[in-house]
Amino acid sequence: MRSVLAHWLRGERSLQVEETSWKAATSRIRSVSPDVCAADLDRADGHDSPPFGALRPPGPGGRPPALVVLADANRPGLLRRAAEAGALGFVDKAGSPDRLVRAIRCVAERERFVDASLGFGFLKAAQMPLTGRELSVLSLAAEGASVGEIAGRLNLSHGTVRNYMAAITRKTGARNRIDAIRISQGEGWL
Repeated sequence: MRSVLAHWLRGERSLQVEETSWKAATSRIRSVSPDVCAADLDRADGHDSPPFGALRPPGPGGRPPALVVLADANRPGLLRRAAEAGALGFVDKAGSPDRLVRAIRCVAERERFVDASLGFGFLKAAQMPLTGRELSVLSLAAEGASVGEIAGRLNLSHGTVRNYMAAITRKTGARNRIDAIRISQGEGWL
């Protein structure tokens, strides 16, 4: 999808387009110093959560690129994490590709762009009780990772992971870990 989108964007006047994977994003951004980074929130190359920090390293002038995200209103957790990471543009993946071009041009001027169709997703994100770290822990748990595996992947102690799971269970009103995963998936937080 990234290649197709990059090819389409290259047809736009005055846009110079580079493409890269999440894994190579930091080094590519440092070498190219783009004004804007556009990222698909659902395509994190296997990361348990999109590595937004990798998309915002300061360039040579100390100014990080503006961030535009392709999003889905049914994924409010990702919308919230992108907003917390400083994204300026939010484009509905189901919308017209012209909206992405408009968003890129707006955020290049450091103006905010939000597709109206994502409004419900932002409302749901505001109601989400879980922190970004709790969502990372719960995402790994949803993949079937054990407490030890979660601790290892997130560089946490076993006790800290258990504390996060207890907080997640309490905040979601769940009976246990499985119930917390089910509730969070049903609400679109995972």
